[in-house]
Amino acid sequence: MNSINKWLSCLLVCLPVLMLAQQQLYKEASLVKGTDTLNYRILWPDNFSEDQVYPLVLFLHGAGERGSDNEAQLIHGSSLFAAVENRAEFPAIVIFPQCPRDDYWSNVDVDRSGEGVKLEFHPEKTPTTALSLVMELLSEQLDKSYVDKDRVYVAGLSMGGMGTFEILGRMPQTFAAAIPICGGGSDDLVEKYAQVPMWVFHGAKDDVVNPLYSLEMVEALLEAGGYPNFTLYENARHNSWDSAFAEPEFLPWLFSKTRTPKN
Repeated sequence: MNSINKWLSCLLVCLPVLMLAQQQLYKEASLVKGTDTLNYRILWPDNFSEDQVYPLVLFLHGAGERGSDNEAQLIHGSSLFAAVENRAEFPAIVIFPQCPRDDYWSNVDVDRSGEGVKLEFHPEKTPTTALSLVMELLSEQLDKSYVDKDRVYVAGLSMGGMGTFEILGRMPQTFAAAIPICGGGSDDLVEKYAQVPMWVFHGAKDDVVNPLYSLEMVEALLEAGGYPNFTLYENARHNSWDSAFAEPEFLPWLFSKTRTPKN
């Protein structure tokens, strides 16, 4: 019992230190468009040079990390890209935008009145302000000479998994690969991006976002001629991102993909 208490005490001490380290590696920035502001953090490759070309990763956080502190979005996933060995093997530009508290990455009605959430997606509507700003930010980055236009990736968890599916539908020619985790989306636009390599993750015991939402998207992708990877963790609940980030092939798979532009 004493060893467990010591471990917990160490964890409580170490977590703030780890978060501070992430905050120092990921530089603060913001995009201002009229009266709207998108805060984000950006991780640059070691020894970054504008004369080199780098892949770009866009990572969309979950609903619990919304806000304006420009820090909370780094809680999940940032350490994976910032690990010394991963930065050495996969030098990339990694962007973690933060969704404001009163907004959402996806245009979706979220009903939390019952067990879990019920989702109704609206692909026919314009993107939310938050996603519109993300798309603006991404477009700005794509204009940079040092961004490899054929190696642009998007990933996200929970609300960010929904945002991943949505931004694929709204920018279908942009991404070389995508990883939506414990999310969901509308199958109305799937045909536009079915050929984008995807690795979909979900927990079978997820009591927040039902795994059927991911299953439905995988089914739609298959029907549209896509060939998605799909991992359903037998014992994982909503935090299936922990298992996903622990996959040895998570980053090798992602960075191995190259976009094939359509004529």
